[in-house]
Amino acid sequence: MRYAAIDIGSNAVRLLIADIKENDGTVSFKKNTLVRVPLRLGDDAFLNHELSVKKTTDLVKTMQAFHNLMDVYKVTEYMACATSAMREAHNGAEVVKQIKEEAGIDLEIVHGQVEARIIYASHAEQNIDKNKTYLYIDVGGGSTELSLFSAGELVASKSFNIGTIRILDNQDTEESWGAMRDFIREHTRHFKGVFGIGTGGNINKIYKLSEEKNNTPMSLGKLKSIYDYLDSFSLKDRINVLGLNQDRADVIIPACEIYLSVMKWAGIKSIYVPSVGMVDGIIQTLIDEKFVKSVLK
Repeated sequence: MRYAAIDIGSNAVRLLIADIKENDGTVSFKKNTLVRVPLRLGDDAFLNHELSVKKTTDLVKTMQAFHNLMDVYKVTEYMACATSAMREAHNGAEVVKQIKEEAGIDLEIVHGQVEARIIYASHAEQNIDKNKTYLYIDVGGGSTELSLFSAGELVASKSFNIGTIRILDNQDTEESWGAMRDFIREHTRHFKGVFGIGTGGNINKIYKLSEEKNNTPMSLGKLKSIYDYLDSFSLKDRINVLGLNQDRADVIIPACEIYLSVMKWAGIKSIYVPSVGMVDGIIQTLIDEKFVKSVLK
């Protein structure tokens, strides 16, 4: 069996095709193919509150290509989710309808809380000590999803309108930052020794730059030094000298700032980076729905 996950984010659109494996009653998945297209829907959504004809056309073409890829790979189940940019676009529902008509893909615009739950479903904590307290931090182009869990139990979860594209477009507000700070302080003050789990493309890139060994947490100090290093280069030099992709070179700076702020407010001294994200959570959600439901029948 093959499942597919489509994540329509504010910075990039992703398709993950995964092979589903059953072994002694345990169902898992192995990543097969990942395609990423940097459409930057957030630039339209956060500034103009609607997707332009150009962005919509590019998105529909991308969905048509994803549909064809899923056909070639013989995908049996898929889920397509749109997040912050599509939530804020006044014409989001119209674009969803157009994608259905022209690309044959059923797309759902998910609320921030649902997005946080899907990311949490990625089971990023599998290889670490479940008895500790962790704060999931997923930084996207339009929003940051936070989920606090202790001893394997979800304590609190919330989505905030603070994201890399939103910051670059000067569309983040002091109220949103304050709300995120207050949420973190309120829910982490009862726990000693909170660890971070970072998900998303930017933290994955930062972790690679840190040259830490796999499954080794990155310290707050190391993250700060990488931020200072990256920030010392101009945007042009981050692309030409450091070799960052054009659509990564600008957003990685505000991403660092979000992670540093969250870790500081939560008293987090180190962060695990398990290289999972929204698409992994979507695949796991599909597995849970398909197999847990079949067990319960």
